[in-house]
Amino acid sequence: MTRTFKGLFLGSCMVLVAGCAIGQSESFTFTADLPPNFAYYAIAKYAPAEGETCTVTLDDNPYLGFNREWRTEYKPEHEVPIYRTVKGCRLAIYKIDLEINATYGKDRGDFSGDTTAVIIRKELEEKYKGTFYTAEESAINGQCQWLFRTVGPKRYIRKLLDCKKVDAQGMVAKGRPVGAYTLDQLPGKTVKLKIKLADEEAPGWGDTWVKVPNGWKRCLGKGLEDQHGYCHGNYKDFSTFKMPDDRTCTIYPGCTE
Repeated sequence: MTRTFKGLFLGSCMVLVAGCAIGQSESFTFTADLPPNFAYYAIAKYAPAEGETCTVTLDDNPYLGFNREWRTEYKPEHEVPIYRTVKGCRLAIYKIDLEINATYGKDRGDFSGDTTAVIIRKELEEKYKGTFYTAEESAINGQCQWLFRTVGPKRYIRKLLDCKKVDAQGMVAKGRPVGAYTLDQLPGKTVKLKIKLADEEAPGWGDTWVKVPNGWKRCLGKGLEDQHGYCHGNYKDFSTFKMPDDRTCTIYPGCTE
């Protein structure tokens, strides 16, 4: 998880007050279609609207937070104001910072996340503007993949989440699954973050695992005390490792050969 991102969330955002009346013409719906054990949290960011001469600071709480307690109080759909008034200053949304989180074990630390965003401007070049595949809904498509590695002398499995955009042809591309829209595209519409999980996991970095017919085997390196454990051409000597549930295994992900 990005620590700076989380600190900003905890320090400066406020949760959208339930029951607040927001006219449809000045709001849109943000929702997400995510794999099991996934969740997102978000910060909707605002700045003085065009023509305003006022200013706001972080102490004025100009941001709105969604799914702060994503482990226990997760909601995929939220109504997001396009304009707000804070201390008499009319604000317009300009960005939603998103973090996609996923758990892979039962311990609180058995999770990872990756970041993305929705960019909102008064004007954008056509090639950057999000499109609506129905009259009411637009999708931001992406794919996340688990990258596995080991840590410590017992070589416990830890996973990192890596999320990429999916292009119009359905191919995984470089870069995060970022969406971009103009202010006038959004009133009354729905923006959906659609994330799929890659069918296969991959090593966190190269030359540490060897692909075998039924999984991956961990190179021994110089021994269990070797934290990097690079193969360096030795593809015959392998080590055991520990799964998140504490099983001792020889092959990933099936554990036993």
